[in-house]
Amino acid sequence: MTTIIAIAAFVAVALVGWFIAEGKGKFVTYSNNEQEDAVLAQNRCQLEEKGYTELNISDVIRTIATTGYSAV
Repeated sequence: MTTIIAIAAFVAVALVGWFIAEGKGKFVTYSNNEQEDAVLAQNRCQLEEKGYTELNISDVIRTIATTGYSAV
């Protein structure tokens, strides 16, 4: 009988934690202020000047070792 109560308590705590986590994502919002936007814009300009481009999946596959490791 105590096992059933323990499982029920665990499920109840898990559901309450899940509800809090989901509610936090929906009700607590964050927006950047002017200083943060300026820093992001400055970083974006610096990356564009240096020729940074985001890799797509084919670039990632080409640059990582997909053949495995040979110890010999």
